[in-house]
Amino acid sequence: MGELLRINNVSYTYHSLDGETTALKDVSFHVNDGEFLAIVGPSGCGKSTLLSLIAGLILPDTGEILIDGKDLKSSGKNIGYMLQKDHLLEWRSTQKNLTLGLEIQHKLTDNSYVCINEMLSTYGLITFRDSKPSSLSGGMRQRAALIRTLLLEPDILLLDEPFSALDYQTRIEVSDDIWGIIRKEHKTAILITHDISEAIPTKILFSFSVKIHLISTSFIY
Repeated sequence: MGELLRINNVSYTYHSLDGETTALKDVSFHVNDGEFLAIVGPSGCGKSTLLSLIAGLILPDTGEILIDGKDLKSSGKNIGYMLQKDHLLEWRSTQKNLTLGLEIQHKLTDNSYVCINEMLSTYGLITFRDSKPSSLSGGMRQRAALIRTLLLEPDILLLDEPFSALDYQTRIEVSDDIWGIIRKEHKTAILITHDISEAIPTKILFSFSVKIHLISTSFIY
C-alpha cells in the first residue's frame, strides 16, 4: 500500500479589507493508497481550506501538494469532491441526478447506465431510480450524492462534512453506509468533520487552530 498523496509544509492565508487570516500554517502529512483519513476539528480551523487545496480549487501560499510524487496538474489523477449539501436537482430523477457529472464531462455512454443501475441496486436505491430527490430520506440522498461522485472514478475522494445536515441517529447510520461503500469500491478518501464519532475507524488528524496533529492510524481495507 504505497503513498498516494503528500502534503509538504503547506500554508494558506486569506486576505480581505479587514486584514489577513491564516487558515493553515506549515501543514504536512501523507495518505497511502486505500487509506481513509479523517481530519477532525472545530469550525474555522482550516479543514475545508485544506480540501480546496487538495482539489486544486485554490493554490497554497507556500509548500507543495503531490499525488504519486507529482504536482496536481501533472499527476493525471481524478479527485472527487462531495460537499456538505447533496445538491441533487429536484427536477431530475435519482438516475438523472447520477448522470449529471458524466454529462458535464461528456463521458455518458450506454455502459454508464448499466453501471448506474448496478450501483443503485447494490446500495439500496434501485426502487427509487425514477423518484425525485424529495421522495428520498436524508440518508438516501447522501448515498445518491456519493454514487454520483464515484461514477466519475476518482482516485481520491474528498468528503466535506457530508453528514452535517442529518440528525444524530441518521448521521451514525449514514456514516456507516458511506464507509461501507468506500471500502467496497476500494477508494482513498479524506473526510473532514467536527464529530470524532464520524472519524472512527480511520486514520485521524486533529486540527486545533492552525495546528494539525496525527493521533492514530488504521486502514479501511
